[in-house]
Amino acid sequence: MESNNQTTITEFLILGLTDDPELQILIFNLFFSLYLVTVIGNLLIILAVNCDSHLHSPMYFFLYNLSFTDISTSTTTVPKMLVNIQTQNHSITYTGCLAQACFAIIFAGVENSLLAVMAYDRYMDIYHPLKYAIIMNPSLCVLLALSSLLISIVDALLHTLMLLQLSFCTDLEIPHFFCKLVQVIKLSCSDTLINNILVYLLAIIYFGVLLCGTIFSYIRIVSSVLMIPSVEGRYKAFSTCGFYLSMVSLFYGTGFGLYLSSAVTDSSTKTILASMMYTVIPPMLNPFIYSLRNKDMKGVLRNLVVRVSFYNI
Repeated sequence: MESNNQTTITEFLILGLTDDPELQILIFNLFFSLYLVTVIGNLLIILAVNCDSHLHSPMYFFLYNLSFTDISTSTTTVPKMLVNIQTQNHSITYTGCLAQACFAIIFAGVENSLLAVMAYDRYMDIYHPLKYAIIMNPSLCVLLALSSLLISIVDALLHTLMLLQLSFCTDLEIPHFFCKLVQVIKLSCSDTLINNILVYLLAIIYFGVLLCGTIFSYIRIVSSVLMIPSVEGRYKAFSTCGFYLSMVSLFYGTGFGLYLSSAVTDSSTKTILASMMYTVIPPMLNPFIYSLRNKDMKGVLRNLVVRVSFYNI
């Protein structure tokens, strides 16, 4: 097959989930609603943390960053998919496709890092309560958040720079709803061995290490909570970190679901649906998981809604 030089590539085609017009209308309405809920829900968390001084603590600082990351994750993929459905134009520029793949990696990496950092924060709070305020000082919190972003950017840039070295064939159709790194690599006519090795190597090193750290933190948390003599103390400790466990389970559960779906089936439709679950659902549910399990957050959000309603009247 004749290959084109990568500099001549002007656009890719994102095929999406279906060509059926009726199903496309249903998908558009569904994901437009999910996107609005994601943005509004996470913005409320951000506003609540900003507006109430009682929420200016490490736990809420990391939640603030997680909410911003969730908005960014959804914004990287969903709006372009909605525009493609609305205009019936599935094209995306070469530069736009690489940028979308890059930002998708960045925000997935940041979310993964923040979940590990939040697990460490809960571990320090429960395992070393007397030293918690000293250890988790504002400087360390900012450093951990910036480190999460920096490492994710380096990871994404490595993949993107390797993509720039590839040449692509005449078949430029991406069987997905966004420019996913692995799908773009599959379209190349070049030798992609190094790209694939890099994908799996960095995933094992980066995501694997953070996952192990997260699991270790929660094992220590659970063991520490079980040693608390009073039932009330154990309940309070579990309720404090319960939402973190919910978010971690949701993030990694959908992630492993995507991996297994890709490994055991050749159906592109099932793989796309699994990717949608991984990309869209966790950012939408995270603010609800937290706000419904935290009395302080529920109180602040309630006051915020009342103030906004009163202002509009």
